[in-house]
Amino acid sequence: MARTALVTGGSRGVGQGVATALLADGWTVYVTSRRGTGPDGTIALACDHTDDDAVAGVFETIARDAGGLDLLVNNAWTSPEGFGGFSDTFWERPVDDWDTLIGVGLRAHYVASVHAARLMVPTGRGLIASISSFGSRGHLHSVLYGMSKAALDKMAFDMGHDLDGTGVTAVSLWPGLIRTELLLSLGVDEFAGFSLQRAEDPEFVGRVIAALADDPALADHNGRTLVTAELGIAYGVTNNDGTPPDSHRGAFGGGPLFPPDGGPARAIS
Repeated sequence: MARTALVTGGSRGVGQGVATALLADGWTVYVTSRRGTGPDGTIALACDHTDDDAVAGVFETIARDAGGLDLLVNNAWTSPEGFGGFSDTFWERPVDDWDTLIGVGLRAHYVASVHAARLMVPTGRGLIASISSFGSRGHLHSVLYGMSKAALDKMAFDMGHDLDGTGVTAVSLWPGLIRTELLLSLGVDEFAGFSLQRAEDPEFVGRVIAALADDPALADHNGRTLVTAELGIAYGVTNNDGTPPDSHRGAFGGGPLFPPDGGPARAIS
């Protein structure tokens, strides 16, 4: 029986790659996007993740049509107006940057996780994975960007506490530089000091998530923040060209902050 996944913000970029990889791994994949589009083979649902009723409707549809949910990948994200906002100081930016970077980049993940847990906990299984960032550890892009990512890591940690013993696992994931179509279109060899040749393909992130979901010791990761490049090494997952991407752990001064003791996850110890 095919397992069912939902990838929020799955019409492009990381979300598109994750959805594509999960589909190739045999999952039934639902994706959300504002226009209701997604990769071929997925079930695309239109959803504005600032509308709680619309989000609830997505999960009602999945419960009705698929009978349940095994994996939620929280990926929905909206950039502030004028993506160049990341080059300005916080006091030079409009305060309504909060509405995108926190309202969508954080709150939307929480709302989706609530609905996912309501479907998963009664079945005693499931994985809630939120796409976070090394911006939790060191400065990246902007104040609000870093705030949202650090909060996602703490969210997974505290959700892990509540989910302990239920069979459902919550994690936060730190991908490195991602070779999205937009980034590749720039025609550069590096971005923000990182090599594109050693960056991660969007599909790589999806294959890592699929491997994580299949891990018999998945519960050992509950509440943890995990580095996708390091999980790739542990699980034998590579980029589309067969090469392993780099972890940015060293560039940002260390690894995840949760759990607070800094203990490594079992798969990357």
